[in-house]
Amino acid sequence: MLAACSPAEAGPEAAGSQSASSGADTTVVTQEAPRYHPVSTLQVIDVTIEGAAGTHVFNTELAVTPQEQARGLMFRTELGDDEAMLFPSYPPEQRSFWMKNTPLSLDIIFIGTDGRISNIAANTVPYSLESVPSKGIASAVFEVRAGLSEELGIKPGDLVTYKLPE
Repeated sequence: MLAACSPAEAGPEAAGSQSASSGADTTVVTQEAPRYHPVSTLQVIDVTIEGAAGTHVFNTELAVTPQEQARGLMFRTELGDDEAMLFPSYPPEQRSFWMKNTPLSLDIIFIGTDGRISNIAANTVPYSLESVPSKGIASAVFEVRAGLSEELGIKPGDLVTYKLPE
């Protein structure tokens, strides 16, 4: 299925972060307050990429529903160096994206079922209707501004980690 810098279907997974501290007779469990992007209003989570070039953490908009994934980064004119968008796949599947209505050039990073980057479509062409596919099954797709993957040394095989909210 094609997605304009967004994909097919989605659904919830994994748990949010919690911390516990114990007092004399009580245990207090707190949940980190959700963060939301001021433009998209999508929930923001941290996504970490670890590889030979180092560790990079991104404030990542989470596109979960089919509607959120279909919109993706369409119509957006800015994306900071520490910002990204994540499109989880439920279930993991072959993914294909396009740049319809997307004025930003992007690096589209496909994440395999092992949590490692399988391939990167670098410097995509704004507004293009050309299909940009994953190489194999993808558990998620991660988008950053064009050229950032090369600048940071992000490569296929690098490990991508994140926790999805409940």
